[in-house]
Amino acid sequence: RERRGAEVEREWNAALERVVPQEILRWARETFGDGLTMACSFGGVSGMVLLDMAVKELGADLSVFTLDTGFLFPETHATRDEATRRYGIRPLVMVPVPSATPGPRLPSVEACCAARKVEPNRRALAGKSAWIAGLRRDQSKTRARVSPISWDAEFALYKIAPLWAWTEDDCWDYVKAHDVPVNPLHSQGYASIGCTTCTRAVAPGEDLRAGRWADEEKTECGLHLKITPGPDNGEKSPLSGGRG
Repeated sequence: RERRGAEVEREWNAALERVVPQEILRWARETFGDGLTMACSFGGVSGMVLLDMAVKELGADLSVFTLDTGFLFPETHATRDEATRRYGIRPLVMVPVPSATPGPRLPSVEACCAARKVEPNRRALAGKSAWIAGLRRDQSKTRARVSPISWDAEFALYKIAPLWAWTEDDCWDYVKAHDVPVNPLHSQGYASIGCTTCTRAVAPGEDLRAGRWADEEKTECGLHLKITPGPDNGEKSPLSGGRG
């Protein structure tokens, strides 16, 4: 059964790799129904492109959530407010558990991300079977193997990346063509936008995510560490339990 889960996932990817992101979004809704949700940070350009596509393809009632760590840039809050007005969405805003985040910042970046991002993300995904995220292969070396759909072992559901093969230029072309609202910090050299405490502008020639945790040996916050197909890395997907 576990092997069957991996086979179905490969079949899905083989089909999804041949279609445009909008078709992947429609397929996701047809496949997962109310079990589908979308993450949007209102920081990255990928997330805003996906939000525009998703509302147009699936409607403003699509489940959308966002993480508010308590350290977001004012520009990020402003982008969320603008997108809420523009698209008529009601994003679920997930915040850290107060008792887990005493003081301005926890002793280590790992502990800080775990409490302010991973744990709220886990609560947002409770009861869901798939989530849409703005991962792309060109964003960093750690994301070079992103596929349209993969089993997310950390949160025990499927992760869907409609923009997996898009480039930064592709995203900005879409933004310009569709007048998509984006975070103003992009115009100041911020290619990837997270918390004020751990984000800087990116220098020419650096990876798009080089401005995140620049002084740390850290490349991901913990939300997207396990991005290879689940049944192939020893984790069980729902399909391995008899759904296919």
